[in-house]
Amino acid sequence: MIEPELFDVIELLRDLPDYQLKAGQQGAIVECYENGKFEVEFSDSDGETLALCPLSSEQFIVVWKAKTKQWLSLAEKVASVVFHLSDEHRREVLDFARFLYQR
Repeated sequence: MIEPELFDVIELLRDLPDYQLKAGQQGAIVECYENGKFEVEFSDSDGETLALCPLSSEQFIVVWKAKTKQWLSLAEKVASVVFHLSDEHRREVLDFARFLYQR
């Protein structure tokens, strides 16, 4: 898993109905706490803040690293998502990948 750091861009894995945010929306980490929590700011296309949310790393994946100023590859994103799944769901992903490979 890619470790989240300050100013990284993240993508939600789950809807956050309390904040009217949907899975797939992107935000920026604006604070890192010692307990593995992160404060993430979500903005609209004009830069206006939509929500400021405390999140755990299980709720998102990193898609852009501030330190390197690079977007993560699709393979890195998939690996991050799979990392958060249960072993049972990981097996399902592996089975599906094998199916796709045989096509």
